[in-house]
Amino acid sequence: MATGIPKGYRSLNLPSLRLDYQNKAPASEILQTPPAEIERLWEFGSEQTAPNRLYFSENLGALAALLSDSSVCGQVRLVYIDPPFATKSVFQSRTLNHAYDDVLHGEEFIEFLRKRLILLRELLIEDGSIYVHLDEKMVFHIKVIMDEIFGIENYRNCITRKKCNPKNYTRKKYGNISDYILFYTKSDSYVWNRPVEKWTEARAKEYQYIEPETGRRFMKVPVHAPGIRHGATGEPWRGKMPPTGKHWQFPPDKLDEFDARGEIFWSSNGNPRRKVYLDENAGIGVQDIWMDYKDAHNQNIKITGYPTEKNPELLKRIIEASSNAGDLVLDCFSGSGTTLAAASLLNRHWIGIDNSREAIKTTLVRFSKGTEAMGDFVNGNRAQTDQQEGLSFDFEPVRPKVSAHDPIKDFNLFAECSLSSLLDEPAKHPACHLAAAVATA
Repeated sequence: MATGIPKGYRSLNLPSLRLDYQNKAPASEILQTPPAEIERLWEFGSEQTAPNRLYFSENLGALAALLSDSSVCGQVRLVYIDPPFATKSVFQSRTLNHAYDDVLHGEEFIEFLRKRLILLRELLIEDGSIYVHLDEKMVFHIKVIMDEIFGIENYRNCITRKKCNPKNYTRKKYGNISDYILFYTKSDSYVWNRPVEKWTEARAKEYQYIEPETGRRFMKVPVHAPGIRHGATGEPWRGKMPPTGKHWQFPPDKLDEFDARGEIFWSSNGNPRRKVYLDENAGIGVQDIWMDYKDAHNQNIKITGYPTEKNPELLKRIIEASSNAGDLVLDCFSGSGTTLAAASLLNRHWIGIDNSREAIKTTLVRFSKGTEAMGDFVNGNRAQTDQQEGLSFDFEPVRPKVSAHDPIKDFNLFAECSLSSLLDEPAKHPACHLAAAVATA
């Protein structure tokens, strides 16, 4: 079997590729985007002690405003965004409230997202990362755009996520059960806490040997790798040359150290293999196909009811892998606040932005009382019960907690001044009302 010799993107000298279309603005022009005028709706504490921020704003102007904030610009360690997918659809919550419009498509959608990606790049710290969640319609176009903005050498993965159970309408095509997450970094040096899947007996089956002296399980791996080298790793070791077309993975003196510790297994015909012990590995490294983070919309999982809500465990994996405690995480399509809640749980600071009244309302309810079972059989006819009790709300009221939840209080709430028409009656505005509820929960 032919063996390929892997090369990084930097060594391939790939030509620069561009995606051209009408009305594609120069990056320099996008960086001059006028900042949105922002006002504070609610403040945590008396001395503005909370670094966490939630913005009720169109995100382009809000991102432009953050460019002039020295505590944010160049300080964001991780960006995760789950933008509209160019579905040409209008989305509602489970309570049938309007959530957001996803009506842009084609060149309009590409330029819409490109503008925000350019600003997000400026907000990232040099060792920061960005994850962009898309489906099959636009992921290939945005991959080229992100190559332009972040550099093809900073592309890390296109992660495939299983989003739902198998579908039945497969008469003329394969079932569509996946979407994709593009993972890029700002530079070649970036925060990376390698995620692993813990060992199970099935996963550990390759560790099939037991060392008689210690009882430790191990597997045998080659001590050579593809490619010819002319330095120490291409020289003889213990009188043996590496196989044709290959080199030793380690210099001979390092191989001697392994052998002295009993970590080289010699076959009956004198071929060396290195012992890799099961107990020295926390687990198997996570691969780029994720099967365990399906969308949470079913009868048995607690959710907010916001459309396209993502599984919080998905966000926990990303946040833990690409940031550390105390780092700043940003989501400018924050929706129901899944990223923000996960970041808070993991002791990260966060900034969330969304221009949907329903999104801000849902996020604040989530901060106050967590998520809840949303299935029809769980809820019953709750609206009728509220009516019988003489209650009237234009948004979901804050209800008593049914399970342990620590309210998220340490954040400041802002709004774009151009949305002032929604703030004419502050007492009826869900953001103000629920922010107060969070403060006293």
